[in-house]
Amino acid sequence: MKVPAACGRICIFATYKGFGRESRIRGQTLTTNLTTIDPPMTELLDSLLRGSAVTARFSRDATLQGMLDFEAALAAAEADAGLIPAAAVAPITAAARASEFDWNALRDDAARAGNLAIPLVKQLTARVKALDADAARFVHWGATSQDAIDTGLILQVRGALDAIGTDLDGLIGQLAAQVRQHRATVMVGRTWLQHALPITFGLKLAGTLDALLRARADLANVREQVLCVQFGGAAGTLASLGAQGAAVSAALARHLCLSEAATPWHGQRDRIVRVGGWAASLTGLLGKFARDTAMLTQTEVGEIAEASGPGRGGSSTMPHKRNPVGCAAMLAAAARTPQLAATLFAAMQQDHERGLGTWHAEWETLPELLMLCGGALATARTLIDDWTVDTARMRANLEITHGLIMAEAVTMALGEAMGRLEAHRRVEACCREAIAQQRHLFDVLCENEEITRVLSADALERLMNPQHYLGAAETFVSRVLALADAAAPTSQPGRKSK
Repeated sequence: MKVPAACGRICIFATYKGFGRESRIRGQTLTTNLTTIDPPMTELLDSLLRGSAVTARFSRDATLQGMLDFEAALAAAEADAGLIPAAAVAPITAAARASEFDWNALRDDAARAGNLAIPLVKQLTARVKALDADAARFVHWGATSQDAIDTGLILQVRGALDAIGTDLDGLIGQLAAQVRQHRATVMVGRTWLQHALPITFGLKLAGTLDALLRARADLANVREQVLCVQFGGAAGTLASLGAQGAAVSAALARHLCLSEAATPWHGQRDRIVRVGGWAASLTGLLGKFARDTAMLTQTEVGEIAEASGPGRGGSSTMPHKRNPVGCAAMLAAAARTPQLAATLFAAMQQDHERGLGTWHAEWETLPELLMLCGGALATARTLIDDWTVDTARMRANLEITHGLIMAEAVTMALGEAMGRLEAHRRVEACCREAIAQQRHLFDVLCENEEITRVLSADALERLMNPQHYLGAAETFVSRVLALADAAAPTSQPGRKSK
């Protein structure tokens, strides 16, 4: 079958043949070449799943510019060491502008070369030659493709972590404000999806806040360990630079404002795993927050509602729907990031001084992981900005089990007189009776002579008040808020990046 040139469109409502090359719709035969469609369909979902400043750090131009910044800094470092003429630096730097490169040629040539750096350096050399033929001789002097690709990636990671850190600071500030506002808002605590004991909404949010504070503290360690230059030459010795290899490495790190690794890390990929694992963990924390929030938005619960409005959270067929679309996006990210992180772990098994295939597996994986993390963070900020917290519904839901939620409080008070096990047995019997007769637990307890001999009706009434059985909730909230205050940035974080 002859396949004509691609039209650049995919019709979803089609029966595809030959791996998507031919489809028949309303009697017409349409053809498409899936391998040449640009941009990919994933861009249609960027605003939903990756809609943050992080995505910009991994654009086509940003990817090229990271490697080109390496090449410009390398020239400057080698000129500092006297390895190349100082006059070569300016034309190399001037030519290192990603927007002026032929992307289509780079894409096609990379498929043949095995990586993007090889054709990029060829194009850069040609561009420098047009400016200064002598300077072109010193492009990529003594370096290898992995030096350019890895260092370029680290520069992108630095920008991504900057954006993630800004949104993380902002989210922490938003959550801290919500914790303060709701530190005394009593609600149902749920274990195994069942009513357990009264808690406060402030305490529930404080758990998330505490986890995010740990993630932020860990971010500083991640940056310190990961943001370093990659420069080892062909096999990690920099033999091509003679006695100046170490000096050039140090100068290169200075020019790029990165730290210098003790050794080249072509085959040691723990840095990539470190940043990817951190991002996956943070996304998992946000997924936990989204899961809880989504369940609180259920019609039967109704304690939280995401913002609504034209085109937001609706249904294509049910006009009444108010779907938690923000939670859905965060949960989608949290579902994907563990597998992406697993790919990075699997890719640690590099071959000798440069991996075959395992290194290549990182190229799309780490950016996608960081973009999903950044998108989930930005979505969380939007969600909290616009949500509705129904405190009246929270109070009402405390009573839907007709006092059963306070059974432990009665058991503990009763246990002081008769022991915990005996108290548990008697209160459990009263709970079964209350359920069977569809009565309030307080009424059943007041009719039980074994219990009223120990606890008066007034004492039982006090025990049945959820406000009186919050334990150390306020103490825990205060601890987390103190941690948040101590860790607060000196200036207010910027608005969310989504």
